[in-house]
Amino acid sequence: MPESKKTLIIAEKPSVAQDISKVLGKFKKVGDAYENDEYVISSAVGHLVELYMPEDINKKEYGFWRLGSLPIIPEKFELKAISDKRSKERFMMLKKLMARKDVGQIYNACDAGREGELIFTYIYELAKCKKPYERVWMQSMTPASIREAFSNLRAPEKMQGLKDAARSRSEADWLIGINGTRAITKRMFGRSKGVATVGRVQTPTLSIVLEREFAIRNFEPRAYWRVEGQFSVTEGTYTGLLQRSDKVNKEDSEDKTDRFWSEEEANALVARLNDLKGGIAHDEKKRTRQSCGRLYDLTSLQREANGRFGYSAARTLQIAQSLYEKHKLLTYPRTDSRALPEDYIPTVKAALGNLTGPISDHAKMVLENDWVKPNKRIFNNAQVSDHFAIVPTGESPKRLSSEEERIFEMVSQRFVAIFFPPAEFDVTTRTTALEDLSFKTEGKVLVKPGYLQVYGKAGTKTEMPALVEADKDPEWLKEANSPDLASAEGFKAQSASIELQEEATKPPARFTEATLLSAMEGAGKLVEDDELADAMKEKGLGTPATRANVIDHLIREKYMEREGRNLLPTTKAEGLWEFLQAVKAEALTQPALTGDWEYQLRQMETGKTTRDQFMGGIIELTKTIVDRVKTFEEDEKAAPDSSVISPTDEKPMKSMLRAFKSQDGELTIYKTISGRKLTEEEVQTLVKERVVGPLDDFRSKAGKPFSALLRLDAMNKVSFDFGDNGTNGNNEDLNLDELPVVGKFKESGATVYETPNAYACQRTLQNEPGDTFRLSRTMLGKTLPREEVVKLLETGKTGLIKGFKSKRTGRLFDAFLFLKPRGGIGFEFPPRKAAAKKTTTKKAAKKD
Repeated sequence: MPESKKTLIIAEKPSVAQDISKVLGKFKKVGDAYENDEYVISSAVGHLVELYMPEDINKKEYGFWRLGSLPIIPEKFELKAISDKRSKERFMMLKKLMARKDVGQIYNACDAGREGELIFTYIYELAKCKKPYERVWMQSMTPASIREAFSNLRAPEKMQGLKDAARSRSEADWLIGINGTRAITKRMFGRSKGVATVGRVQTPTLSIVLEREFAIRNFEPRAYWRVEGQFSVTEGTYTGLLQRSDKVNKEDSEDKTDRFWSEEEANALVARLNDLKGGIAHDEKKRTRQSCGRLYDLTSLQREANGRFGYSAARTLQIAQSLYEKHKLLTYPRTDSRALPEDYIPTVKAALGNLTGPISDHAKMVLENDWVKPNKRIFNNAQVSDHFAIVPTGESPKRLSSEEERIFEMVSQRFVAIFFPPAEFDVTTRTTALEDLSFKTEGKVLVKPGYLQVYGKAGTKTEMPALVEADKDPEWLKEANSPDLASAEGFKAQSASIELQEEATKPPARFTEATLLSAMEGAGKLVEDDELADAMKEKGLGTPATRANVIDHLIREKYMEREGRNLLPTTKAEGLWEFLQAVKAEALTQPALTGDWEYQLRQMETGKTTRDQFMGGIIELTKTIVDRVKTFEEDEKAAPDSSVISPTDEKPMKSMLRAFKSQDGELTIYKTISGRKLTEEEVQTLVKERVVGPLDDFRSKAGKPFSALLRLDAMNKVSFDFGDNGTNGNNEDLNLDELPVVGKFKESGATVYETPNAYACQRTLQNEPGDTFRLSRTMLGKTLPREEVVKLLETGKTGLIKGFKSKRTGRLFDAFLFLKPRGGIGFEFPPRKAAAKKTTTKKAAKKD
């Protein structure tokens, strides 16, 4: 009787292989594999195999980046093991296991999704394995889920669409990324060391951030006036805002009924109203309901964790992955679904019954009231693809870090709260009429906490979340404790005061990771084509699993930088954007490109389009982009005139992509110098005065900020002038009359001047003895605002300065600067927030 063959199970990570071994029986550990009479279980360590790079295809032809060798379109995409030692050794181990004579078939137990399919497919193909295989599709890492997956193996033909989509996405990214990056880098940087990476997700994402930055820069505040009335009634006093009688301009997003755009009109109304001593008020009360936010997908989880705790998208994914993989507390986190399968009700009830800690009281309330019922907002097969929403598995938490506790508690609270009834509020609108003019006052009172009980609004110990879901209106949190307004009809209101308030419209806010994730998810709103926009409702820019990596990549490539929680585009990003517009390769900047890709890939997964059709379109797009970049020639004559008048020919300098150029060709001033983009006004000053500055925010090759003057020498070359550095150097040639005065150093009475590198007193600059003052313009990566230095000299302390960077940890922090005796500088930190109460998961762990 022939010996039965074993089955080789390949997981994506070693911890998953270990979990599978615990469920399938008793195993002996042999090296990096688990083995018994029926199975051999091992794993990859993420991606082990990658596509050939151009130099692997033909080192002589593609080893150096040349425009002439583009586009690179392989006839067949070859595979190779990733070059690091760990990946190579792991691949060779799996290859040997697949080749074993006693192994008869393979099970693909990599993560359930497009990326997991690609990891296994590339390993299987590079190993030249021909043995039959099947798919293990695990939605969570609990023993029950693992057993269920092994009881419902999927045949290869059922996975063909997903495999085609995974391979096509990988190859399409290679074609656009390799060819686009090489072509644009050569045209933008020539032989210099700069690299301009582009991609179908990263470049549109960067464009979203850039367009917001342009909107902020170009924003012109508009003054408006509000008329505020203070009124008294029997029950007390209240405030109302005067409402305009004309209609709001719906095409003007800044127009509101309480904003007056004419100061003269507003003043006339105030004068008239101050002559009126009282009026009649009416109340209208309306009961409103607020439902709990939907269950989390990865993007909404990342978004809220960033808003509440400041976690980066990548960090939140890492924590959620640990809770899924290591602790078995959450279901698969890399999901874009916010619903559960319609047959999941028994599983939900079991998970609710197993929750521990204070949250368990609310879970029991759900079960006792039989609130887990069919509900399309929660249980909806049409909104579940490969994975469903992130929910607790019902396992008990043990030994969690504080970050893991926070994320697990967020998911647990949402999971329980969604089954509670909506919260109910009484919203009262009071209209106070003074003759034909009316003021409006609104109040909101929580009358039935509903799901808010889970968040501590009914006397429970659990805390109210610091932030409501980013796509929900958070005002109810602020207003939930507002006093109710007196309810009556036609009661008298005495006018106490009428005041005019001048305000101004504000520019849009810069992106944080939370808001950028929302923009990436909702990028379909930016697409004009209805079909693509509809497709992007499901996917947006990238996938939940890749968005964090895209943001990190843009920061790593110096296209964006973090300033506190804000994300700011760099001059490198602006240069790329301007170049892509100039060469008419703006398709790379548009969300429609990735929308089209994701739509077609999803169609491919379900067998509605073919891989050949998709890849044919990608190849044509690649050729078009490369051709436009290669053939682009900037027409100097057609370039617009700037406001800068060249001293060499007295004519306006041409504004080229990278520089201002005189029409006689004698003077060129680059727009970006040491990572800082010069404004047209600064260049104008430079050519007129032969010097400009001191200017801040230049960057050294090491990325450190510095300040300097720019000078235009006799040969019309631009150079840095660092002036005096504030140390005991030779300052005999320093003319203090040319330096801006900042204030007085009170300890000595010496005048403090602004030099290119520092704020320094006269004694410092002239090497005189006694108490001295010197403060670098840039401290711990933060350029100090001049007005704060003035305040420091006058009062001994600055206001709160945000964005210092710790040398030890690299983390950003905020602080006040204060003067020490004899000119020393100290940090004073703002008061810390009160320590949060212990989370439910910690308490649960202690019970265990």
